[in-house]
Parts: sequence; C-alpha cells; structure tokens
Amino acid sequence: MRHAGLLLVIAFAFVSPSLAQLRPSSADIDGYRGMLAAAARDDAAAIASLAAGGARLDERDAHARTPLLVAAHLGRHAAMQRLAQLGADANALDADRYDAVTIAAVANDVATLRVALALGTRATNVTSRYDGTALIAAAHLGHVDVVRELIRAGAPLDHVNNLGWTALIESIVLGDGGPRHVATLQALIDAGANPNLPDRQGTTPLALARGRGYAPMVAILQRAGAR
Repeated sequence: MRHAGLLLVIAFAFVSPSLAQLRPSSADIDGYRGMLAAAARDDAAAIASLAAGGARLDERDAHARTPLLVAAHLGRHAAMQRLAQLGADANALDADRYDAVTIAAVANDVATLRVALALGTRATNVTSRYDGTALIAAAHLGHVDVVRELIRAGAPLDHVNNLGWTALIESIVLGDGGPRHVATLQALIDAGANPNLPDRQGTTPLALARGRGYAPMVAILQRAGAR
C-alpha cells in the first residue's frame, strides 16, 4: 500500500504545476547577492541604486529565475514594481518556463497576480513544460479567485496544453469534484469556455465528469449544452 501511494505521488508530479514549480529555497535566498538579494528582501531603493551602477535587471539564479520572478515567488511587490519600471522583462520565464503570472496563479496569490498583470505580464503567455497557461494551472488547483482574475485579464479560455487538456478539462480530471473545482468550472463556463472540447482520446468534459461521479459538474455542463 505504501509503495502504491508513492507511485501515485510520482505520477501526479508529472502533471502538477504546484509540484513542478520551484520557489526559491532558504539556501537560494541566503546565497543571493546584488539584484537578486535586493529583490528577495523587497528593497526597491537598493534595486534602483544597483541598476544605476550597471547591475543587470534580468540576471538569473541557478534555476534561471530573474529578480522579478524571485520577487513574484516571495510576494515582494515593491521590488516587482521597481524592476519593471526600470525595464526588467515582465514576461521572463524561468528554467521550467514559468512567468510571474503563472507563479502567482499556482501560489493562489491574487495580490501578486494583480501586480504582475499591472506590470505587463501577459495572461496569454504559454508557460510550463506542459505548454499550458496560468489559467490551466489555476483551474487544475481549484484556485477560483485566480481563475476569475485571469478571465478578466483575457486569458485564453480554450487553450489546449500538450497533455490534450483545456482549463475546463483540468478542473475535472485533476480536481476533486469539490466546491472549489465546481466553482472553477462554473466560472469557466460563465466566461464562455467551450463545454464540448474533448481530450486527446475524444472523451468530452461531460463524459469525464460522469465517469468520476461529479454530479454538480455534470449538472453545470448539461445546463451549458454539453453533449
């Protein structure tokens, strides 16, 4: 039984943005110097001073995180804003192809998400090893408030990742059928997501929800005209 549980965790890691995404560790932060260190401690004045002295705004740590991405992970809004004002790339990707919006989406950090969007990080970016979007990641995790913010920001509702799944499908197949994922599905439907786009095997969202016994999701899909 213990062995089976371990295999389940390993399998889930291949499709879980929350497991794939790497927040800077304490050791990473302790090792930061210059611009990365200033971003980690939210020191906007130091960022400006370092930039004036020629420091690179988009330097990278060992995981290819820029100072702005480090700041996004840590919720350092003043640092994010100053870096962007000085010309840092708001759409930079780290080694696993996460941007500031997807970082905030996975963390369920609405405040940081709003800052990233205001600074120009695009909700339309294709991110992660799964060629997905921040909206797909948030739908997978049932982060409904993030989903609503991303919808308002123009995130593509029907983007299909390299697993063959949309945000709507991920809310079903990677969700638990509980209130957060039900609300996520409803938000996607209300925004106009296509309820009939099937997965790679041709299985529709309605069939996926039925197969899992997710009655509230089945009802939502049926009301939306799913077949």
